[in-house]
Amino acid sequence: MINEHQFKEAAKKFRAGRISLTEFNDLVIDSKPLRKPNEQASSKPNEQASSKPNEQASSKPNGQASSKAKSAAKDSTPKPIETLLKRLQDRPADSHKGDFGRIISIGGSEGMAGAISLASMAALRSGSGMVKVAVPETIQGLVASNNPCLMTLGCAAEGDYFHGANESSLSHHCQWADVVAIGPGMGRGEAQQWIVKNLFAKIPQPMVVDADGLNALSDCQGIDLSLHEGQRVLTPHPGEFCRLVGQQITSRDELEKRATALASESKSIVVLKGNRTFVTDGQQNYRNATGNPGMATAGSGDVLTGMIASLIGQGFSVYEAAILGVYLHGKAGDEAAKKVGTISLIATDIVECLAVAINDRS
Repeated sequence: MINEHQFKEAAKKFRAGRISLTEFNDLVIDSKPLRKPNEQASSKPNEQASSKPNEQASSKPNGQASSKAKSAAKDSTPKPIETLLKRLQDRPADSHKGDFGRIISIGGSEGMAGAISLASMAALRSGSGMVKVAVPETIQGLVASNNPCLMTLGCAAEGDYFHGANESSLSHHCQWADVVAIGPGMGRGEAQQWIVKNLFAKIPQPMVVDADGLNALSDCQGIDLSLHEGQRVLTPHPGEFCRLVGQQITSRDELEKRATALASESKSIVVLKGNRTFVTDGQQNYRNATGNPGMATAGSGDVLTGMIASLIGQGFSVYEAAILGVYLHGKAGDEAAKKVGTISLIATDIVECLAVAINDRS
């Protein structure tokens, strides 16, 4: 069965003439997945593609995978990245901005307007058709001035932060979006906990949770992270991850093991940031090889949040979006380092180099 959000999205595509009546009926009545414009159909009608992009087919007749194939299934090889990148780069000539996802970014506070602005600008640069930024009304003008391509939504403020009463209106505004990104620059407090906890649990759309969104979940006593209506991507750095699981962990190997367990327990994708960022859904894992020390700078993680949300909105699965997002994020950082060096690199340099990273066909 499809949910209400999926039905509304299909209806909009039908009214706009972007899918036929037959395709609409297939989705609504037969619950067949609706392929987005940048998704490639299999060239062989009888061939069934693996649901896991990094799974390698066994070369042995009895179906037993070799040790090499088992290793490849554990950590993705470059091949799926190349395939995903080609899907991102190939766009139909008759594309419409609605085909590439509507993103709503929720966050920001007095003194932290830059974080949500970076996430939102990264979503645009990663290919989203429309991006709306929901912020406390006290910083709406500042965020709007950062990029005229962003739509902004001013919400009731309490001091420097969101008022807790915004939870209901934000839930309503999320209905407009295909994907929700929440947390950057939001601050910490009871209002933020209330908003994040309820949106995390109730919103049917995919959601990327970062920064103070993760802190809000950590601060909620007894929250069950497996209870949520839609797909979720959690993007902690090691400190945020330790707060999330309530343990102090210093070993990278142990962090990755615990991240795998959390992904499985919470039915989420976990993106454990750092050197060789680790992505897991609890079963399949990916360690990223792009990036450099210059990316250890304020705002870099906010850029990644917007990128992953954007890629989900463009039709990639949440796992695909996470691995492609961290790959392109690191690649853009590498391009930025070529220009300014690792010492002078700042988060806006990563955003400015996204076009080079995305369009590189080498």
